[in-house]
Amino acid sequence: MNTMLRKSILGIAGLTVAGGLAAGPLNHSDGTPAPRESAVAVQSRLDTATLIPHGVQGAQSHIDLTDEQTANAKAIIAATKKAGMDERAAVISIATSLQESKLENLGHLGDRNDHDSQGLFQQRPSSGWGTVEQITDPEYSTTAFLKALKQVDGWQDMPLTVAAQTVQVSAYPDHYAQWEQQAADIVAQHWNA
Repeated sequence: MNTMLRKSILGIAGLTVAGGLAAGPLNHSDGTPAPRESAVAVQSRLDTATLIPHGVQGAQSHIDLTDEQTANAKAIIAATKKAGMDERAAVISIATSLQESKLENLGHLGDRNDHDSQGLFQQRPSSGWGTVEQITDPEYSTTAFLKALKQVDGWQDMPLTVAAQTVQVSAYPDHYAQWEQQAADIVAQHWNA
């Protein structure tokens, strides 16, 4: 291709791009919704200092989530917002559920059950958490967990594992810490979605 032709083609292309930029954003009057903000853009607004103020403690675990587990995480976030609590409360709640049930809304597991523990947080009807129907409802069980968390003096300033353990009274109190990074990632991705 000769130089004159190449310059002409590039000039026309440049005018087309410049004209498009000058015209502004596309009008979506055809009923097509405008593109949603990317998860990366939303994630950047939630800073690590808010989600993980003490840094992660120890080695971190991670699991790939199914659609059901993701829906349960979103339900925990929605219940946290409804309770008027912040992103950090959601991180603590999701990390707790990751440890207790891997974000699965578990019913009675027979011989593998820890007493009568059920639901996302493995709450026990015999310990006053509610009925089986209540504690296997994601909104109810999250609200019950958050209500107990609110009663922990200074929970906002505690490492995640201490806050979670104070509510849950687990035989393995340090195990909550391993889920902090994944819980923070989940909250960052879905809090503003």
